[in-house]
Amino acid sequence: MAASKGNKTRPTDADVTAFLDAVEPAGRREDAWIMRDLMQAITGHPPVLWGSILGFGRYHYVYDSGHEGDMFLTGFAPRKAALTLYIMPGFKDYAGLMDRLGRFKTGKSCLYIGRLKNVDLAVLEELITQSVEHMRAKYAVR
Repeated sequence: MAASKGNKTRPTDADVTAFLDAVEPAGRREDAWIMRDLMQAITGHPPVLWGSILGFGRYHYVYDSGHEGDMFLTGFAPRKAALTLYIMPGFKDYAGLMDRLGRFKTGKSCLYIGRLKNVDLAVLEELITQSVEHMRAKYAVR
């Protein structure tokens, strides 16, 4: 079996400030700056652009199939339709927090929030904190 080339989503040297300053509309830009500060405080890592996703921290994974790569511990993307947060372990272990969070939608590991004013920021902070702690324990990273 050939070795995997890793994940398509990779860190870049792009300017985070310029990226965030260009986010439209203004409300999404404000929310993006708040998320940047929150995720940096939780992880202790500065943001790095992984394409159009701001990622914080990093871990290395290897699947049974041999596919391996690096990914951020948590991150977000200020998309046009919603602020998309990446909760890497998914949501099955966080039902109590999700019940108290507010208005959102989810995908497998994506949390879609229209505006931060529609969620409880303290609950969101706890969700991100617990998910980062999970990833750090699972992949033995800081």
